[in-house]
Amino acid sequence: MDHITEQDIAHALDILDLTLPITTEDLERAKRVQLYNWNPSRYAGLTNNPKHYMQQFQKAEDMTRTIEAAYALISAVFIPDEAER
Repeated sequence: MDHITEQDIAHALDILDLTLPITTEDLERAKRVQLYNWNPSRYAGLTNNPKHYMQQFQKAEDMTRTIEAAYALISAVFIPDEAER
């Protein structure tokens, strides 16, 4: 990830449902909320149709990875490292 565009940042902010300016606390809260909403285990027992369950479970797993990637991107761009301070 050598070249981060404004579009990448805007997409990450959208995934986490954030707007600028953000604080570290806002970022952490947004990550927790989205991970809770998309937790794959929340889909257990919602349907008796195994195919539908697996589709929803897979979507939740994909969204979890997407949320983690968005968090990492926003953290890298907006939250300075401790070593740089």
